[in-house]
Amino acid sequence: MITAQQALTSLKEGNQRFVSGLQSIETRVRQMHSTELVEGQAPFAIVLGCSDSRVPAEIIFDQGLGDLFVIRVAGNIVAPSQIGSIEYAVSQFGTPLVVVLGHSQCGAVAATIDVLSHRETLASSHVLSIVNRIRPSVEPLFDAGLRDDRPKLMQAAVRANVRASANHLRHGSAMLEPLIAAGSLTIVGAEYSLENGEVDFFEGL
Repeated sequence: MITAQQALTSLKEGNQRFVSGLQSIETRVRQMHSTELVEGQAPFAIVLGCSDSRVPAEIIFDQGLGDLFVIRVAGNIVAPSQIGSIEYAVSQFGTPLVVVLGHSQCGAVAATIDVLSHRETLASSHVLSIVNRIRPSVEPLFDAGLRDDRPKLMQAAVRANVRASANHLRHGSAMLEPLIAAGSLTIVGAEYSLENGEVDFFEGL
């Protein structure tokens, strides 16, 4: 298995190819030989990303079948099922890198801002459960002078939510914590730009 730094480099290089409109030959070959993965998998990175249809991890990182273990949930929030999924991948495959991937214009973050601004009342208790997980990371921004600047508030809120999810993973699992302390598992945060296709790794490097 490769190191976390090597995995991170592969993701960065893949995103550069995506932004440039290119696809590696290796990716195409792996997609053509999917039957080779029937007996098992060895993903080099775990991506906890948003469910947004515009942010498919395998595509924006130009990776093939079997390369990434992807967990998608609105707002890239961390709940027991997400932690369990990451624990499974780490324990079964020895995957060294976890990326918490947020994105610009995130609908779940926008909904949280709307609720905090009293612009919207959510009728669904299930959607509200997502908002309530994002809320603690966004609420302090209202007191930091961003309340009346929606674009800056959105940008700061997306990143604050990524940081909160990454920190939750670092300190919310008895299985993951010792691996992180030993240096065998790295958790980083990143933001995908819908506007230009670039992924900015900004947390935990």
